[in-house]
Amino acid sequence: MNKIRITKHFDFEAGHALFGYDGKCSNLHGHSYKLSVTVIGSPIMDENNPKYGMVIDFTDLKKIVNSEIVDVFDHTTIFNKNNSHSELADELSRLGHAVIKVDYQPTTEMMLIDFAKKVGARLPDSVSLFSIRLQETASSYAEWFASENA
Repeated sequence: MNKIRITKHFDFEAGHALFGYDGKCSNLHGHSYKLSVTVIGSPIMDENNPKYGMVIDFTDLKKIVNSEIVDVFDHTTIFNKNNSHSELADELSRLGHAVIKVDYQPTTEMMLIDFAKKVGARLPDSVSLFSIRLQETASSYAEWFASENA
C-alpha cells in the first residue's frame, strides 16, 4: 500500500507565562501560534466509499484538531496548575478571562506533547499521527514526530 502524508495548518492566539523561567517569558505574554498537523495513511481504495482516494478528509481532520486544540486554546491564557501561577489563573478566571490550567509548564514543547495525545486519540484506526509542528514566533517552532516517540 502507498503511504501518504496529509498536513493541515491552523492558527490560534493564546497567552502564557513560564513559572520559574529565567527570562522575559516568565512574564504574562501571548503568541500567534501556527499549528501544522501531519497524519499518514493509505488512500481509501473502495470506490463506493464517499472518501474514495483520500487518506482522511481534510474536513474531518479539521474537526478533530479544532475540537481538541484550536477551539479550546484560542484566545485563552495557559497556566501550569502546579505552581503559584494557579492563583493568578484563578483570579483572571474570576474576572471573566478565559483560562486553561494544565499540569505542565506551558512551553511550546510541552504543548506539543499534549496536542499529540489529544489528536492521536481521535484519529480513525486507518490513520496515524505523523508529526505536529507548533510555531510560537516568526522564527521559533518545535516539532513532535511519532517515529521518535514510540
